[in-house]
Amino acid sequence: MKWLKFLLFISFASAAQAQMIKSGPQVLSFHSDVDDTEQPYTCYVPKNYNPKKSYPFVVMLHGAGSNHRLAMRRVFGKSNFEGENDVEASLYFPEWKDVEYIVATPLARGTMGYQGVAEKDVWDMIADVKSRFSIDPDRTYLTGLSMGGGGTLWLGLTRPDFWAAIAPVCPAAPAGVEKYIGNAFNYPVHFFQGGADPVVKPEGTRKLVEDFKSAGSQVEYVEYPGVLHDSWVNAYDNGNVFTWFSKFKRNPYPEKVKLSTAMHKYNTAFWLKIEDFKKGNTAKIEAGFEGKNNLVIKTENVDAFSLDLTNHPSFSPKQKVTINVDGQVLSFAELKAGHVISRSGSSWQVIEIETPGLRKTSGSEGPMFEVVSDRHIYVYGTGGNPGKDELARRQAVAQKAAEWSYSRGDFLGRVMVFPRVLSDREVRPNDIERSHLVLFGTAKTNTLIAKFGDQLPMELKEDKLETNGLAYVFPIGKKYVLVNSGLPWWEHKVQNNHPFAALSSPLPAGNLAAFGDWVLFEKDKPEALSASSFNKNWKISPEDAKKLKSTEAVILK
Repeated sequence: MKWLKFLLFISFASAAQAQMIKSGPQVLSFHSDVDDTEQPYTCYVPKNYNPKKSYPFVVMLHGAGSNHRLAMRRVFGKSNFEGENDVEASLYFPEWKDVEYIVATPLARGTMGYQGVAEKDVWDMIADVKSRFSIDPDRTYLTGLSMGGGGTLWLGLTRPDFWAAIAPVCPAAPAGVEKYIGNAFNYPVHFFQGGADPVVKPEGTRKLVEDFKSAGSQVEYVEYPGVLHDSWVNAYDNGNVFTWFSKFKRNPYPEKVKLSTAMHKYNTAFWLKIEDFKKGNTAKIEAGFEGKNNLVIKTENVDAFSLDLTNHPSFSPKQKVTINVDGQVLSFAELKAGHVISRSGSSWQVIEIETPGLRKTSGSEGPMFEVVSDRHIYVYGTGGNPGKDELARRQAVAQKAAEWSYSRGDFLGRVMVFPRVLSDREVRPNDIERSHLVLFGTAKTNTLIAKFGDQLPMELKEDKLETNGLAYVFPIGKKYVLVNSGLPWWEHKVQNNHPFAALSSPLPAGNLAAFGDWVLFEKDKPEALSASSFNKNWKISPEDAKKLKSTEAVILK
């Protein structure tokens, strides 16, 4: 009898869960750790959704000046009706043909591209969708238009083992995407482009297509003659993109993997991970099986890598492993978790993964822009017994840095990021544990700079505070601090000639994307006195140290 009651309870609970899930387009939200806000996204749930089934999943990224609600309409081929503007079209969802897909479209803070905070939002949204619905990890797809097409390239290429296929539409490619093109080796890419597009020029997309082909990717390209910057009307018409996606399924254990990266943050694809690489270069590795437990690997600018071959059909943990790395053959009885293949001079050797000390790794590598790509707090100092006016001035500097959500006009709108501004006295231990800190001032004026002083690598001289600015990032515990002494970093004007620079994070935070780990500058001088990055051990190279000392503006510790 007890078992019968239990089964009835489970049955009623399952029915209640099914009733709670509404079908069709709807707006959901997730909690963002960036600024403790609820971030909206639109989600489409197919009719008769069954949580016992696993569903294919499409992520759709909106373009500039658009939003999550419009993006859902677009991917289902629903343009604005005649005489209807975007504001009016955002108010409702028209009827469309049901598809057996879960579809999600993030707001991603508005118009800021899909790097930094917006990039994190997309992954947070994906995690939220996967927590709510039954998603097939081998049938997960990515598409987007214009700015969202660029985001499709960026998110698709930096996490190449996540997607089964991607479909960028008239993509406004972000800066740096060219370093990752080789990663699209294990999934197909379908480009769509208007032949008369005045915004995203067809010549640029054609070149991208050729670059992908040269890298060995499976590429399809459709160009619509005479079509302007609205090729998504054609690309998404009649559910075409869902039909195309349905042809492809991810292989979680490919026989061959290609991986390129310029950051530890993006150092993994399938069973291959780049553990260390040469500073300032794009690291590249190509690895493939040539028989059971026999791999051939080629590297470029790679100093160490590891393999996780658990469950790979071409790997047996009980047999000898042979690896040919750049022509050198390594053989060993077994390949264990924790083994790293490391370069020593011109040869390779297998070593145990060492617990790193102060070393650049994923989540602890800089550059300064990484500080404002996640949860962070702007902190002004109260040290030195400042008067009312001086304290207000310090607070105003921090407040200026935190101004993400200002109007950039009707089209670009506001970037909806709301970081906190605190005094050094208001920062709690929990804040230090959870947040990157942007610290303004010096050890004399900011108690947190003083607190971390013995760990920090440099400081601006007292007599240079009015004429120079120094900003640098440094890891403290599991988080970063960004110290800005003297002039604020945004007073050093840096010209960004990338055609879609206006889509990136707004000033002043967006200025940080132009720098590495530090910048030292002089007032009204266009060239930085020093702008570079720490080495892999978070040390200043002898060449950079010499240049910094020659400025007579900083003290190196």
